[in-house]
Amino acid sequence: MIAKANLGERTTQLMEAMRERRLIRLSRRFEEAQIAGYVIAVGPGLVLLALVNGSIRLDGYECFRLSDVTAVEPDPYADFVEAALKARGQKLPEQPPVSVANIEELLVTAGQAFPLVTVHLEKTDPDVCWIGKILEVDGGKVALREIGPDAVWEPIPAAYLTQEITRVDFGGDYEAALYLVGGEPKVN
Repeated sequence: MIAKANLGERTTQLMEAMRERRLIRLSRRFEEAQIAGYVIAVGPGLVLLALVNGSIRLDGYECFRLSDVTAVEPDPYADFVEAALKARGQKLPEQPPVSVANIEELLVTAGQAFPLVTVHLEKTDPDVCWIGKILEVDGGKVALREIGPDAVWEPIPAAYLTQEITRVDFGGDYEAALYLVGGEPKVN
């Protein structure tokens, strides 16, 4: 676990990067690779990034627990990345209508703003994620109507403990492709 001094320092770095609209690389305890993006929002326990993927394109949003952030640094190739984004007509997005006040509010608001949301429980299952439509967030659980990698909806919703969620993604190309093919889930 990150010491409180480090957590405060990381939070300060993230807030500065957000104010300066600076491209950063972020390291987390659950991933070996760094994540490139722009800090869009910082809450009491969460940070929201506009992701820049390996193809140098904006690719949705990723939200992490601040306590899992191990390092924050300026992206050493920021000039190149920003020139490529500009040449592609991609501009840094504004904050989507989601709340980073806590994980429950994030899930509710992301589920309202985006057709599909991806949840990760990296502490218990680091190599798997679940993608679907948020149906309800209540009593420390999120009900998710899942869609598979074949864009087929699962017939029965799954429930996950919100306290076990370490990362939430939405608005990315993969979620968009699944929704494009799978559409809205059929009512049983």
